[in-house]
Amino acid sequence: MTARRFSGLVALLAVGSTLAIAGCANDNGRRPDPSYATAAANPFIPANYAAADALLAQLNGKLGNTQPLIIATVVNIDALEQSSTFGRLVSEQISARFSQAGLTMIETKIRNNIYMKRDQGELLLTREIREVAQNHSAQAVIVGTYADSSDFVFVNLKVISPSSNVVIAVHDYALPKDDTVRSLLKAQYRR
Repeated sequence: MTARRFSGLVALLAVGSTLAIAGCANDNGRRPDPSYATAAANPFIPANYAAADALLAQLNGKLGNTQPLIIATVVNIDALEQSSTFGRLVSEQISARFSQAGLTMIETKIRNNIYMKRDQGELLLTREIREVAQNHSAQAVIVGTYADSSDFVFVNLKVISPSSNVVIAVHDYALPKDDTVRSLLKAQYRR
């Protein structure tokens, strides 16, 4: 190896080592703390608001402003009696967007399942949720499920007539399974 090549190699190693050490000194293996700017730029809320807007567009003219709607917690499609912080937060944000649109929303704290299964896996509203809807004179019920995959969480939202189980609006969307979504999914709870 010539002296020129050797000195070039040494210089390259010195620069590389300096950059590696500087990189370690700056972040110590930690991510930077979240800021208000990164929170404001987080796409989770806008994605859920866009889903609510899609439902509202389908409902245009089908609902009145005098009777309330009921929203149930979005549940895990593989365990309909379970949800998570993710499911509860999606429900809260959908409800908020409907309220912002001028609709009256009633939250349910149903003890039992929102759905019951039929023979072919078809989901129907339970008698309990229909009774709650009737007691509140609700014109519709918003329900939803989510499916957790390796890279995405798939969400299905429906607006259902409680008297007939007829779906009057539906929207499907997917959220990337980033660190925020993963942490929201970890907290499972039984209804």
